[in-house]
Amino acid sequence: MTKTTTRTSPVANENLSFPKARLVEPSASGYIHLAAEVDKRPPFLPNSRKKRRLIAGLKKQARRLEADPGVLSAVVFDALLIPPGRGEFVEKRPGKVHVACFDLSVLIETESPEAADALRASPAYRGMEDAVREAASFVHAVAATNARRMGPIGSVDHGRQGIFLFNHFFADDTARNLAVWEDTAGWWGRKTGLDNSTVLLPREGQPSDYNSINHYRWDSLGDVLPSMIFKRTFRTFVLANFEANDVAAMPILYRLA
Repeated sequence: MTKTTTRTSPVANENLSFPKARLVEPSASGYIHLAAEVDKRPPFLPNSRKKRRLIAGLKKQARRLEADPGVLSAVVFDALLIPPGRGEFVEKRPGKVHVACFDLSVLIETESPEAADALRASPAYRGMEDAVREAASFVHAVAATNARRMGPIGSVDHGRQGIFLFNHFFADDTARNLAVWEDTAGWWGRKTGLDNSTVLLPREGQPSDYNSINHYRWDSLGDVLPSMIFKRTFRTFVLANFEANDVAAMPILYRLA
């Protein structure tokens, strides 16, 4: 993936205007994001026995990881729905990106990027990733840092059930990807009441299909899905600005497993 220092992003439908999202200082934490395609069925259907067993094992492994003093949290997510939002840019770069259809995700937060490196080398984490790879047809694993956070809450609350989004962004230019995210983030606050976001940026040298992975939380599906389906400005403002900046967004909605 090409990374440049370009900051300015072209704007589609300049007649549409939404307040800029409030950004807070990025976290100094390190992150490991592990995403997998396990079941070959729409995620709203019941999980297979294989996936149920995998999730049960991952939750136990996550609790063991959290006993490490360098680990702040280890959370397992089960996919609920793949909403619209991919856009046409993926079709313009055939074979350049794996289209995200991950029905299982794990997000681990550590006290620093260096702690994430140490954790990835540990037998405990290796056992977790090996179990996922054995069960899945495709796995994406990446170490990341926090590039942007939306306030006033900032960090995503994993302490209670809700609707969690991982939005996998593919772009020719990472800086433009982050810029257009900032340009459109206010729409999510205005239309869905969003007050939290953690944007994960793969660390330098990390192989990743995605330039960034954005993580959100809402209380219920009704807070977010109707806006993504029925609000015209989701297409004419959010998706149009992604398209104008050669950015593809691949969102997946989850619940805590």
